[in-house]
Amino acid sequence: MKSADETPPQQPAAEAAAEEAELTAELAEQWRQLLEPLTGNPWALSLAALLASFVLAKLGHLFLSVGVRAITRRTASKLDDRIVQRLQTPLVQSVVLLGLALCGRLLLASERQADFVERGLLTLFALVWIGFAFRIAGLLLHAVSRDNTRFTVLSGPAFPLFENAVKVVIFFAAAWVLIEVWGLDPTGWLASAGIMGIALGFAAQDTLANLFAGVSILADRPFKVGDYIVLDSGERGRVVNIGLRSTRLLTRDDTEVTIPNRVIGQAKIVNESGGGNEKMRVRAPVGVAYGSDIAQVRAALLVAAADCPLVETEPAPRARFRSFGDSSLNFELLFWVDQPERRGAALDDLLERIALAFAREGIAIPFPQRDVWLRTAPPHAGGDGTDDGNEDGLATERHS
Repeated sequence: MKSADETPPQQPAAEAAAEEAELTAELAEQWRQLLEPLTGNPWALSLAALLASFVLAKLGHLFLSVGVRAITRRTASKLDDRIVQRLQTPLVQSVVLLGLALCGRLLLASERQADFVERGLLTLFALVWIGFAFRIAGLLLHAVSRDNTRFTVLSGPAFPLFENAVKVVIFFAAAWVLIEVWGLDPTGWLASAGIMGIALGFAAQDTLANLFAGVSILADRPFKVGDYIVLDSGERGRVVNIGLRSTRLLTRDDTEVTIPNRVIGQAKIVNESGGGNEKMRVRAPVGVAYGSDIAQVRAALLVAAADCPLVETEPAPRARFRSFGDSSLNFELLFWVDQPERRGAALDDLLERIALAFAREGIAIPFPQRDVWLRTAPPHAGGDGTDDGNEDGLATERHS
């Protein structure tokens, strides 16, 4: 049996819990007594709210600069580090502005004054984040434009257009937010903007047509700067600039031609620099007299092409027998030049070498000729009824 003076094992735990509850109640009462003067003092509450906003802003800044930055540093891209860095300032400013708005609500007795101050602070709040949106949009566009494999349309001359378009969208979104903050009626603004847009569209329709055609060229990329192109209107040259309004070509006469993008957008374009490389195949038609040795002609053409320094050795030149002409056997020499603008010089040099090779080999280059057969003339052809024509005579007319 247990003795009467033995203490149950649960008694110390119960006493400790009771003492802890009593201590908690005393602390709560002390805090209540300490904060009781503040509940009736708006200045004290405003100061407490402002201090709390500063503390929250500092904690948010530390969270971004220490916690989030520690995670973004582990990534290969620097874009997330820059975004987090630019996010710190607007976050701190936003928390402080919300604290100031709460202070104004506590201090101002008039509901109208409090509402005016609150709308003003909300305007500043919106402007802070609008500036952040402009900076982040520019940062993202620059990052995307550097990726030439997936976002080629954003690189080069098209970048300012897309950058300005994004800024315009952000501006109109910001204007809409500010209108909502101040409780204004946007109907009149929208009507005025619509009328102004229609007027500007009619006044600048040619400029807009060139602009949209320029965007289409930059997006579709039928050619790029440095390509040698030929238009169906006859213009031929190397592209030196692709703008939003016009495209400039440098011709073989060393003359710069400016063509509106609207014209290029509707034209048939032959890109002589397109394909796997910039080499261009040239065709040189050559005619020889009937009776010439075809194998000898082929050999002479290939020797002339091999001697020409402007003709590429790879792919190798080829001589083709194409057709039987009226006065000649028609051949075609196919060869390559390294750049499209060398076509004229290569043809000039090669044709001269072909003429010299034919002269050495005794291969004749024919001139046009025509054989005319005269049959028996009609009986009444002569004045006295006799036939003054040749019977089955043969007359040969040659033209050179």
